[in-house]
Amino acid sequence: MKDGLDVTVAEVVPDPELLAARAQARRALEEITGARTIGAEAGYEVHEERVVTLFFENRMEGYPGWRWAATLARVDAESPVNVLEVELLPGEGAVVAPDWVPWSERLAQFRETQAQQAADEASDARAAAAELSDEDEAEDDLLDNDYSDFDDEIDGVDIDPEDGDDDTDDDDDDDSEDDADDDFDDDDSDDSDDEESDESE
Repeated sequence: MKDGLDVTVAEVVPDPELLAARAQARRALEEITGARTIGAEAGYEVHEERVVTLFFENRMEGYPGWRWAATLARVDAESPVNVLEVELLPGEGAVVAPDWVPWSERLAQFRETQAQQAADEASDARAAAAELSDEDEAEDDLLDNDYSDFDDEIDGVDIDPEDGDDDTDDDDDDDSEDDADDDFDDDDSDDSDDEESDESE
């Protein structure tokens, strides 16, 4: 349909003389490749009524799915068949090279990749430096701690007795020693008195 009107496109009928010129097409292909690399007929493509491309199987190693092509044409029904072009073309499923990318675009992609890599490395370096800084601060805090926040008693036992308790214990020890000395002196005095009584008798 075109401009709201139904338009029927007539199918182009190929020139039978072109379709019958397989031998001429094969001879033209043999001028660019060995005869053994050209296989059996593999169809055709109609471009115009008097312009046709004939295909042949490719037997050359390393090009699976490719086909040999010979484009033939003639001016009118009275003109001879002419070979316009011969070439090796990729068919369906053929292995082909990737699309060509201009050097300027490839260089731009390379520079973008390098810049991203440099940014990632800088980010990693900053993260590592921040982690080391946090560890240093933690060590400083540990060294500066006076343990004043910790309880001096563990399980109800006073681990830091006051000085006064030590003095009291010392006084008690001294009094005990004095009492022992007094008892010893009293015993000596009693022994002396007994000895004098015996002598007087």
